Amino acid sequence: MGKTLDTDKGYNKFINEIIAEIKRSRHKAYQIINKQTVDVYLFIGRNIYEKVEIAKWGEGTVERLSNDLQKAFPDMKGFSKENLWRMKKLFETYKDCPKLSPLVTELSWSHNLTILFQTKSIEEREFYLKTCVNEKWSRRELERQIDSSLYERFILSKKTVGLILKTGEIQPESQFKDDYMLDFLGLKNKFSEKDFRAAIIQNLKQFFLEFGKYFSFVGEEYTLTVGNEDYKIDLLFYHRFLQCLVAVELKIGKFKPEYVGKMQFYLTALDEKIRLNNENPSVGLILCKSKDEEVVRIAMGKAMAPVKVATYKTKIIDKKLLQQKLHSLPFPKENKD
Repeated sequence: MGKTLDTDKGYNKFINEIIAEIKRSRHKAYQIINKQTVDVYLFIGRNIYEKVEIAKWGEGTVERLSNDLQKAFPDMKGFSKENLWRMKKLFETYKDCPKLSPLVTELSWSHNLTILFQTKSIEEREFYLKTCVNEKWSRRELERQIDSSLYERFILSKKTVGLILKTGEIQPESQFKDDYMLDFLGLKNKFSEKDFRAAIIQNLKQFFLEFGKYFSFVGEEYTLTVGNEDYKIDLLFYHRFLQCLVAVELKIGKFKPEYVGKMQFYLTALDEKIRLNNENPSVGLILCKSKDEEVVRIAMGKAMAPVKVATYKTKIIDKKLLQQKLHSLPFPKENKD
């Protein structure tokens, strides 16, 4: 009987390793096929551009090419007249941006079309190309981030002060946004901090997509015993890149200075009682509905532990209003000398 159990355990490990390898192989094959497909589409797009725009063969060339390609490859999709024009547009868009072309081939055709037709500037396209490759977004998640105006929010947040850090090591502020879009939580207009926390726990997958791939969930209402009293941190995460614990406090109103003192207390307790010797000092993230930048700056002026104060939105922001705000900012002119 014991031998049978040992055999079963050995077989389970054996089959799991094979399944994992097959999945890795299939994923690698998909990536190769995807890259080759986009490479071919860029090649076709370049040739159409050269014949139609430079050699002036006329637009009828595309319809003729479409018919001939569909006859030559009846088992292949993607050679419709409309799709050939998309290939031309993709090539035209990035032909003067050699640094972006390799990123284009890292994404699927559907990802590329989403970025191509749902963004306006080359800067915005570069942002989504790089972020999508880095975060490995699905097409659906990419669309959600564009709809939530991630690019505009990111650019606007660059003018604000990030994380106050007292060391010269890795700067955690690069891992946190100034504003988070939490529309996927499905919260009503009025909700409590308990509702807020529960909605995040129920939507952790989407939460991680918004907050970044390096977060791992540790616990909710994480209890810290200090003296004879118990204190509860709303949410506790571990950040694999920063290699530290991240305490998150959820607030349904405007930022208040006293939030920083409470967070400093939590971070000190985490470092003394929970943090391992090989981990970096804990980081605090205070999520508020709104904040006054001057109040935040003064409140964190004497902070010893790294704390980030960020805001959040639970409803999709009007993209046009964000773009108007972005365009109204007095950005300095580039020095081309």
